[in-house]
Formats: sequence, structure tokens, C-alpha cells
Amino acid sequence: MRAENPAALKYIFQDEIYILPNEKTFAPPIAGSVPLIEPAEVIEPVPVVEEPAPITVAQVDSESVKPEAEILQPEPQTPPPATKPFNYLGANKKSFLIFTHYTGHDFMDQEHLTALQNILKRKEVELDDVAILNIAKIEINKWGDIYRFFAPKKVLVLGKNAIPAGLNVPELNQLKQAPAASLLYSFSFDEMMSSTDNKKAFWEQMKNL
Repeated sequence: MRAENPAALKYIFQDEIYILPNEKTFAPPIAGSVPLIEPAEVIEPVPVVEEPAPITVAQVDSESVKPEAEILQPEPQTPPPATKPFNYLGANKKSFLIFTHYTGHDFMDQEHLTALQNILKRKEVELDDVAILNIAKIEINKWGDIYRFFAPKKVLVLGKNAIPAGLNVPELNQLKQAPAASLLYSFSFDEMMSSTDNKKAFWEQMKNL
């Protein structure tokens, strides 16, 4: 029997009719009927996300990169050179201050300086142990300022013209012992070089200073 319309097959065959999988594609669609094959699920294409190109880090010289602590720390500043308010001879290693007065010399006449050094050597004192300050050549001649700078333990004043302003000296050739400093006011070398008595009087006090 030949049926022109496939829909009439259900009246001819009472049993269930199965269509093999390989025959499904040949079955013509019936108007108004449910398709035998479910339409394939439409899968949206997954967008391809391009990975960012690797970032190339330039090689940096390790010596040119400073650590954080060094960056935060300010650059050390070179302190300005300390000014020397007094021009004196010697290094004041033993805090021994000697006042002189010479208008024609920076510190002392060379002959007088040699004589003074010989006297100091008898006391085992070198030139570096003292500070020789010429009152005639300094701008600051007040005793208070001089004392604060030198902090002397021993003071020798050679002549009345060598007395700094504000210093109360004892009598001539009378050694004054004080807690702050020992003080001797004596002759200038001009007065001693011409007088043996003055030299002796000076040394008698000087050896105890």
C-alpha cells in the first residue's frame, strides 16, 4: 500500500512507529507538528580576551638606586669652618694663658720669646702647652670673653700694658692662687731684660705658678 501523505500512516499502522536516527534527516517536516529533532543550542562564541603584552622593565643600575632610608635622610651638610676669635701662639694644651703687649709683633719679640721658652722648659712646659695672646693685636680684650674661650687654669700677665680689660690683677710679683685659675702679674720682658733683680723676682713667683 502506498500512502501519499505520511500522516495517513497512523491509520494504517496501529503500532508505534520509530524512526531510526539515520532516517530522521529524510523525514519531511509536517506543518503544525513538533519537530522530531530539537534544534541545537546556539552557543554564543566566547570572546577571546587577549592577554596584555608583558611589560618590559628596563634594567636599572643598582648603584643608582638609593635605599628608602637613604632617600628619606637629608644629605649631610658640611658645617662651616669655625671662626677663631683670637689669634694666639701655641696650642693651649695645659690651659696656660700668657698675656703680652707688642705693637710691632704678632705675639712677642723673638729674643723675648726665646727667653720665655727657656723659662717654661725649666717648668717642663712646652710652647704647645701654652697660649700666648698679644693684647695689642686683638679686637676683643675683655677678660670675660677671653676666659670663656680659653678656660685657663694658669694666667701670666707680662707687664701692665698686657692687662686685659676687667681683670683684677694682684700686686706686682704676688702669685694669686684661686679655685678657677692661678694668676701672676709680673714685669714685661723689656723690664726684665735690663734688670737682673727683676728677672729673679719674676722667677721666684713663676716657678710656683
